[in-house]
Amino acid sequence: MKIDLDQLTPKEIVTELDKYIIGQQKAKKAVAIALRNRMRRLLLSEDMRDEVAPKNIIMIGPTGVGKTEIARRLSRLCGAPFIKVEATKYTEVGYVGRDVESMIRDLVAVSVSMVKTELQVAVQEEAQKRAEEAVLDLLLPGSSGKQEKPGTGATDPSVETTPVLAPQAKGSSTREKFRDMLRKGELDDKSVEVQITHKQFPAIEIFSGTSFEEMDVNLGNLGNIFGGRKKRKRTTVKRAREILLADEMDKLVDMDRVSEMAIERVEQMGIIFLDEIDKIAARENRSGVDVSREGVQRDILPIVEGSKVNTSQGMVDTSHILFIAAGAFHMSKPSDLIPELQGRFPLRVELQALTSEDFVNILTQPRNALIKQYKELLKTENVELDFSEDAIHRISEIATEVNASTENIGARRLHTILELVLEEVSFNAPDIGGQTIAITSNYVDERLKNIVEDQDLARFIL
Repeated sequence: MKIDLDQLTPKEIVTELDKYIIGQQKAKKAVAIALRNRMRRLLLSEDMRDEVAPKNIIMIGPTGVGKTEIARRLSRLCGAPFIKVEATKYTEVGYVGRDVESMIRDLVAVSVSMVKTELQVAVQEEAQKRAEEAVLDLLLPGSSGKQEKPGTGATDPSVETTPVLAPQAKGSSTREKFRDMLRKGELDDKSVEVQITHKQFPAIEIFSGTSFEEMDVNLGNLGNIFGGRKKRKRTTVKRAREILLADEMDKLVDMDRVSEMAIERVEQMGIIFLDEIDKIAARENRSGVDVSREGVQRDILPIVEGSKVNTSQGMVDTSHILFIAAGAFHMSKPSDLIPELQGRFPLRVELQALTSEDFVNILTQPRNALIKQYKELLKTENVELDFSEDAIHRISEIATEVNASTENIGARRLHTILELVLEEVSFNAPDIGGQTIAITSNYVDERLKNIVEDQDLARFIL
């Protein structure tokens, strides 16, 4: 569910996040306030608006406690352009790999898609009328009343068809009968031939030292210059109508306006979730050149501070984009980041490690709770799962014990344990349809007994 930010108070944002994420109230509050401040800033006078800088956030906590899940839910919740990127996929400028400016280009691409979709909704009614007329022209060639091109049986240069009926005057009773049949879906399975255009780019040689991201700025408009390959395709009326509707919506949407709105939305409301930022922190006693750490930090710094980035839609000012960074920081500390970058993330929130009680809540409370997922999956095989309360507590206890004795991977441990507990049921589900399987604490112990007792084996399996 996506809701405009101006309709969400900080409490409502936290409430929405609570539906999917257990605990971590500090992180939820910090994110909720940051999102609300985006809307508040837009209500200020223009002079004051430019002076208010975004309060970027670093979320610190072990893996599997909810950092990435908060990002995922934010992307579905807010109506602002939003992307999640991994800091580790970028390299220092001059080396092979993606440069950090590509995250802004990705954000612009997301914004363009959002704006285009919104504008298409506004013209959908007109596009549907045009698509309907185009389909009728396919079914009744010459009935549109337009001058046909010599040598073709089509009234529209984008479509072709083999004449199936004698030409009919537009508004004739035959055309209106076909229109009625079309709207009722009675012609959906009829076969027609449409001419579609496949966009294709010319072959371009990329010379050493030129990254694809740099070329992305100019590739956006090449499709219009070189055109596309036209291809005739025989398909059903239902599918032809979908193709023609998409084509008509593209024609009715002003892409210049889309670009302007998309860039403005990125500059004023854009949000980038920068995950795994601890992996680019410089560590002590390191030797040699590491092009994916301190160099990346130096490249990220001007973007976070505010700079102009050239994209295929135009120049984008990053001064007011909100950055939310996250990392486990178990091998490094936030203070290992270069001081200038630390200063651009004034808010730091520490997420807490999950307890056995948290695991119980994760298994049962969220809308996407793991136990609910497994129950619904096996219902497709007509198998009912009945988890007892003691079984849920036992699974949570084992997850806590294994996290304490091996690597702590947080709630992800529950996935591992549930897969092992339900392995036999999942494998035999097609053969036991109609049965109800009771999952008790004894059943859980029986399935995991050998693994839990053998600590060496547990390190590899759990």
